[in-house]
Amino acid sequence: MRAAMVASQLRTNGVTDVRLLSAMGSVPREDFVPEARRAVSYSDRSIPLAQGRSLNPPMTTARLLDALKLRAEAKLLIVGAASGYSTAVASKICDSVVAVEDDAGLIALAPTGVTIKNAPLASGAPEGAPYDAILIDGAVEQVPETLVAQLSADGQLACAIVKDGITRLATGRRGGSSFAVVDFADAEAVVLPGFAPAREFVF
Repeated sequence: MRAAMVASQLRTNGVTDVRLLSAMGSVPREDFVPEARRAVSYSDRSIPLAQGRSLNPPMTTARLLDALKLRAEAKLLIVGAASGYSTAVASKICDSVVAVEDDAGLIALAPTGVTIKNAPLASGAPEGAPYDAILIDGAVEQVPETLVAQLSADGQLACAIVKDGITRLATGRRGGSSFAVVDFADAEAVVLPGFAPAREFVF
């Protein structure tokens, strides 16, 4: 099923990084979902985990990681790590991966060997900044400045953006004090809590 996922879901959707394909072909995705859902670990849909959160579809994870064009020496921050699947995959590509998740129950689902820090998602992990790349492992309404500030001067961020009910994968690169994201594909992605913009008061 893992080989079929790589062949039919990833390669056919423009994922060409051989290191990423190898990583996703070797990490047992079934180890990152509840026992009752192991049989559908490699489906092309999100998989419910707990507390309203889900594991992103394989294609979403792959397209976001592929967009970052990660180097072995890159320092990567993963925000919204959930049970740690993307963390395990990225750790096979990068030497330095820091993962953050605010739900202790999801962290408890992570298999042995996957380390995830328990902290508010939008806060990231400033003590380890700057990062060459940041993966927000899900969909958000906006990218907070707190995370942009943790990018290196030429750092890149990948995430999914929710706008008008539509989710699109997007990437952005920091250039000095400026940062903006550009979307590049429609895709299903799990909406992460804590990223909604402040609502303005309207009479």
